Amino acid sequence: MKTKKLLSMTTAMAAVALTAIAMSGCSSGSSGGGSSANAVPQTDTGGKITVWVDAPRVPAADAFKKAHPEIPINIVQIDSTVGATTTQQHFAQFDAAKKGWPDAIFFPSNDDVAWAAKTGYTANMSKETPDLVAGYTKTALASCLIDGTYQCLRNDAAPDVFWYNASLFKQWGYTVPTTWAEYESLAVKIATDHPGYISGFTGDAYAPNRYLWASNCPTNVAVNPTTVMINLKDPQCTRAAAMLSNLTAAKALSTAGIFDADAATVGQKLVMSPGAVWWGDYLFQQTWKLPKGTMQATTGLTWPGSSKVQMGDEGGGLWGMSSHIKGKELANAKTFMKFVVSDPAWQVELSTGLPAFTAQQEPWLKKQASDDFYADTASTLATFAPAIDTVPTDYSYLLYDTGGEWTSTVAKDLAAGSTFEKAWADFGTDLVAKAKAVGYTVVTSK
Repeated sequence: MKTKKLLSMTTAMAAVALTAIAMSGCSSGSSGGGSSANAVPQTDTGGKITVWVDAPRVPAADAFKKAHPEIPINIVQIDSTVGATTTQQHFAQFDAAKKGWPDAIFFPSNDDVAWAAKTGYTANMSKETPDLVAGYTKTALASCLIDGTYQCLRNDAAPDVFWYNASLFKQWGYTVPTTWAEYESLAVKIATDHPGYISGFTGDAYAPNRYLWASNCPTNVAVNPTTVMINLKDPQCTRAAAMLSNLTAAKALSTAGIFDADAATVGQKLVMSPGAVWWGDYLFQQTWKLPKGTMQATTGLTWPGSSKVQMGDEGGGLWGMSSHIKGKELANAKTFMKFVVSDPAWQVELSTGLPAFTAQQEPWLKKQASDDFYADTASTLATFAPAIDTVPTDYSYLLYDTGGEWTSTVAKDLAAGSTFEKAWADFGTDLVAKAKAVGYTVVTSK
């Protein structure tokens, strides 16, 4: 089945749309959607639903159509670039026209849920689908908790684990790190002893999640709906920055991003790195096509002074449902949401990520085990679900895009040959400026 593709907007239209988002974001509250939802009459098509999905989630929508032929569905493929604003721009037009929203959406960036909730689009899933909300652990669904209600549902869990090339570790006689300090030391040694081999990536929008979120660095702390805490001078930030400075100076990290055109080539020389559980299937096996029996994962790393493993989180996509619908249209949208988050036809048979919905995790892991892709498949897969609880929960998705600011400063500066210190300073300046630009008051402590 063909799907419609949503084309990007012109620059002029984008500017107008973003202004509208900012204005509505500053004036709206949240009622399972923002207060603007109250001014929009709810519609009922009589049953037909429109869903927006990125390319990797088209199979989910197709599977739903096959499983529910009784529900007419319009599938629209949207831009899947993490950090892109195309979807946000279109929604600004819909908000102005008070019509046009999709009934359900897979958000291209997790940050998108912040503006979608602020402008009143997202339905209160605590109210609309309490049975589905109950199917997650609180940690797994923490990203969807906005102003006291769950305003999205999570597709897959994406906690980081520690990946390493077991073949190279055995060949070179290395011991697998268990702390961030050991990781840093070994990465420098690898770069010195084996030039060209790398121990991580800094060029993609998930890099700050990989290193800063893992350190619980306050870049995205929601103090209240209008105030955020950003403090790159916090010790939990400076320790991560010092490590990254040392690693970039030693050329231990690639300035490429994991989704770059040359990432598959660069990835052939990846020795170790923190990385999401979905790296295993999606990156290593399907995209980079690393040799079977090469890669291995352990639970993660600890910071000095703590025995608790602490890692970041990279994605774990979010589904949103419109608050602007009722009747049969709403009922069918709920059926769609239930399918994409909890039905094994998508979550087990087709999805490359660990299901966030608890009941489907074990079946998915059993299916992954049948591939026997890893050096020790059983022990690798055993790290995935427990890793969910190693992610700090102070991080919130907000109206500014931390990953986007990282790629426009740190990734850009490092690729151009700048020092990490300059890149870090640029990142801090731009992050605070962007938070203020979208209407937040920025504080350095709670």
